[in-house]
Amino acid sequence: MADHRLAPDRPARTRIAHVAWRRKWQIGGAALLAAALAWALTRWLLGPEVVVYPVTRGELMKTVVASGHVETAFRVEIGSQITGMVREVLVDEGQAVTQGQPLVALETNELKALEVQAEGAKAQAEARIRQMKELTRPAAEESLKQAKANLANAEAAYDRAQQLAKSGAGTRVTLDDATKNIDVARTQVRTAELQVYTTSPGGSDYVMAETQLNQADANLTMVQARLGYATITAPRDGILITRNVERGAVVQAGKALLVLAPVGDMQLVLQIDEKNLGLLKLGQTALASADAYPDQRFAATVTYINPSVDITRASVEVKLTVADPPPYLRQDMTVSVDIAVDRRAAAVIVPARTVHDATSAAPWLLVVRDGRARVQKVRIGLRAGEYVEILEGVAPGEMVLPLSSGVRAGQRIRPVQA
Repeated sequence: MADHRLAPDRPARTRIAHVAWRRKWQIGGAALLAAALAWALTRWLLGPEVVVYPVTRGELMKTVVASGHVETAFRVEIGSQITGMVREVLVDEGQAVTQGQPLVALETNELKALEVQAEGAKAQAEARIRQMKELTRPAAEESLKQAKANLANAEAAYDRAQQLAKSGAGTRVTLDDATKNIDVARTQVRTAELQVYTTSPGGSDYVMAETQLNQADANLTMVQARLGYATITAPRDGILITRNVERGAVVQAGKALLVLAPVGDMQLVLQIDEKNLGLLKLGQTALASADAYPDQRFAATVTYINPSVDITRASVEVKLTVADPPPYLRQDMTVSVDIAVDRRAAAVIVPARTVHDATSAAPWLLVVRDGRARVQKVRIGLRAGEYVEILEGVAPGEMVLPLSSGVRAGQRIRPVQA
């Protein structure tokens, strides 16, 4: 038979356990309440933890940021000076070329035939000059000598006939014949003298022969020049960035066939917002990077500011020269540029997020002094991006609170440096 004498004692033990658990919770709650009160008291006495920023001294640089593209200082459009058919294209787009290097060759058969014809005309004119010097003028000089000799004989015969006529020994007919002979001899001398003169340098025949030679020489030079134009060459060192010609095409004079980007300084062409125009000056330095190589930066200098404003875009065209372009820089690459428009070498600097009423006439900071946030009026200098120069009011090493701290002036705080 079972013994049930202990059954009445179980409820009593349960009640005791419940009382013990209630006391434990009460003690724990009291401890938590005491801890909360202690934390609140500490927070009230020491203030909340607040992130602060140090006032520092360093270089502050204001920049104007813009994007643009790469260009050479100028581009050379290369075309043909004559009309003709392309026999061969000797270069490819993107190829580097040197001054005088052949680029395009035109057909030259017709020009070579014209050259042979011009050479023949020049040789004929030169032969005419030689004939005049070696034959015509010497023959004229000999004829002049003979005519002068004949004139001397005619003059002697005339003198004798005149003397005989005066003495009565000669007849009138003889004197008339002597007079006629002397007139003929004089005419022959004048004719011979004129022949010698016209065949001598400065004479009409000689000048005509020289003119024909000069014309033939000029014609030959022109044909040879056109023959030279049949080979289109590079006017200077550079890179061919455009090619608009193929073998077999008929090209016209003056039409651009190739575009050359000369070797030398490169330019960065930017469109700057007109509100920044007053900050820009010639000679300002900049750092640029190509979008294709964002980690590689190179120097540039402002060398041109367009005097007019693009009204449709409210911008100003600015060009920067890259004196030492990196090898990867290519025509029409997109670039990002930071132009240094102002600089302070040893400025007192605070983050812009700590300045209250920055655009007003009385900006101020919350400065940590004696464990409390204190209002400090300041005078602002250069503003550059996320930082502001402080001219008066705080010194390097002091701590300032950000606008987002939510701290009131005079409140006790526990600063934690950012």
